[in-house]
Amino acid sequence: MHVNLKLLKTIGLWIFKIGVVCLLAFVSVWYFGQQVSTVGDSMKPLLRNGDVVLVNRIIYNATTPKRGDIIVFKPKGNENDHYYTKRIIGLPGESVEIMENRVYINGKKLEEEYKTTDIDDVGIVDEKIQLAGDEFFVLGDNRANSEDSRNADVGNVKREYIYGKAWFVISPRKDFGLIK
Repeated sequence: MHVNLKLLKTIGLWIFKIGVVCLLAFVSVWYFGQQVSTVGDSMKPLLRNGDVVLVNRIIYNATTPKRGDIIVFKPKGNENDHYYTKRIIGLPGESVEIMENRVYINGKKLEEEYKTTDIDDVGIVDEKIQLAGDEFFVLGDNRANSEDSRNADVGNVKREYIYGKAWFVISPRKDFGLIK
């Protein structure tokens, strides 16, 4: 029996290449393409109920979450709850206060460059809140209709509960694109 070594080498090289491509595709989807559906209109007008976003799950392994980032998390780490999508307002170690429809970080008024609604209900933030070294304060952009860190059921978001950063809207088609 005669074995064609050149043919075996070519087949082996193809199998290796296909395996590498499959591995890269899996890693890309797992870390950058996890789909999460937006529940409710708390991030309106940026995101609406039913919008499907892609979540970057690896970014916070290399960097820390920043003010203004839109994150996906489960409140209090509750695995039985749906994912929440909110904007980071307060960072670990900062104090957060809400007075007269304005957010104050460490006593200074927060200047926000995105569209929000007025804060009619301060919820549990009727006094200054001090964030622990692993906690973030999050708000929805539609503050009149958002269950966020002002609510006891959500509260401050611990770093370990953050699933990732929402970075791309894939549906519906009219909102398709990068999240800014």
